[in-house]
Amino acid sequence: MEIIRSVAELKAKLEEARKNGSVGLVPTMGALHAGHLSLIERARRDNDTVVVSVFVNPTQFNNPTDLATYPRTEEADAALLRKAGVDYAFIPSVEEIYPEPDTRVFDLGPVAEVMEGAMRPGHFNGVAQIVSKLFDFVRPTRAYFGEKDFQQIAVIRRMVELEGFDIEIVDCPIKREADGLAMSSRNVRLSEEERAIAPAIHRTLEGSLSWAMNHNVEETKRYVIDELNSFPHLKVEYYEIVDALSMQPIKDWNDTKSAVGCATVFCGDVRLIDNIKYPERK
Repeated sequence: MEIIRSVAELKAKLEEARKNGSVGLVPTMGALHAGHLSLIERARRDNDTVVVSVFVNPTQFNNPTDLATYPRTEEADAALLRKAGVDYAFIPSVEEIYPEPDTRVFDLGPVAEVMEGAMRPGHFNGVAQIVSKLFDFVRPTRAYFGEKDFQQIAVIRRMVELEGFDIEIVDCPIKREADGLAMSSRNVRLSEEERAIAPAIHRTLEGSLSWAMNHNVEETKRYVIDELNSFPHLKVEYYEIVDALSMQPIKDWNDTKSAVGCATVFCGDVRLIDNIKYPERK
């Protein structure tokens, strides 16, 4: 594995790699865990060359404290990437990615206006900025994203459409700890007590599947919110049940063939996200 820190070197290496077949890209912000490794494993199966970017992107953080406390573990990340059989690890500086401020504003539309878009103004525009840059640098055949960030995938698909990238977006299942907690780089910030409580998020979402069979959308949302808020250390920021493609909230189960419940929950001071897919009503 080669570690590359400059855009120019990355482009030169990949120009040669593309002549020999497909290129898979896994964009990450580092602090890698088994969830990231599952994306890399899929990319390794699908492509001749695999590139993983490790970059904590400042433009997608609307909370300076969140940016400052985001875990950075470059040495450990590089060791994991070598073991996973990655060809190129792109680990640039902020100055390399943003030699000047990125003032682009993307017309991401309704998929970016709800949930995370409403709670974190500017977040998805920052995501579109960095992912579009990475796509331009790497020009991958395929790019891989985890379904934990469900809304983000819809936003990236919209950005790809806007920018005209010829790239396949591959969404991969959530990877969970043995107790059900969705793997996240933020989990390391949980105290021991908070870590013991955090799996209640997934348990509650799973419990809502059977509840939803006999209750309407609003009642199901209320069930999840009330249940989660009943746990010490947990506080729901939002729980929405949306159409999986448009990301727009639904009012009736029959409004969509693919309903997804998306939760953002504070566990202490750590903001965790998770989601669950509801079965189609017959």
